[in-house]
Amino acid sequence: MAGPQCCENPPALSSSSGHGSVLELGGLKTYVSGSSNSKHAILLISDVYGYEAPNLRKLADKVAAGGYYVVVPDFLYGDPYNPENKEKPIQVWIQSHGTDKGFEDAKQVIAALKDKGISPIGAAGFCWGGKVVVELAKSDTIQAAVLLHPSFVSVDDIKEVKAPIAILGAEIDQLSPPELVKQFEEILSSKPEVDRFVKIYAGVSHGWTVRYNVEDKKAVQSAEEAHQDMLDWFTKHVK
Repeated sequence: MAGPQCCENPPALSSSSGHGSVLELGGLKTYVSGSSNSKHAILLISDVYGYEAPNLRKLADKVAAGGYYVVVPDFLYGDPYNPENKEKPIQVWIQSHGTDKGFEDAKQVIAALKDKGISPIGAAGFCWGGKVVVELAKSDTIQAAVLLHPSFVSVDDIKEVKAPIAILGAEIDQLSPPELVKQFEEILSSKPEVDRFVKIYAGVSHGWTVRYNVEDKKAVQSAEEAHQDMLDWFTKHVK
């Protein structure tokens, strides 16, 4: 399921990117942005390129500006996918970077936030991170979930969702094609107790919300439209 599209447009990783800082949270190195005095937290879970992606950190800062304490943990343990490493193609890399481990780690991060008195908590996952977030959304761990061009998410996953969920899909996506996203919407519409928002963005490809070219005005605009929809969802359910 981890096809070539999941790895297109790799970011130039930078440990110094963003306005926030890196500290340890729940046993993981974590990029944090916003005031730790905020009682509302947002957990952002990266794609296969990890927590040093500049566009992801820029988005964390943007969310933090809305009054949230934003945390972006290194669920990949300093070993993001590297397309230059021919000895470790994505199919090999993914074997030692399972979303199941990501889910267990995410629960530790959420517990650490709650220990600090920070709650409610929303979570957004990009590609790889989408699967981790849908697992969190099956329990009472988080108060709102957003999946952005998710990978590995199945119809059965969506059937078990309990938390309010937004699913933001791309028109051009082999990992979560529009037909599958529409199936997700049908399942959610049969669960009136779960608030939902499902949208397919025209003319964009898998990864568009974080792996856009900052020089491409149209790409930035498409990404920002999705970012705003994500923020609106968190305003509704976390604030």
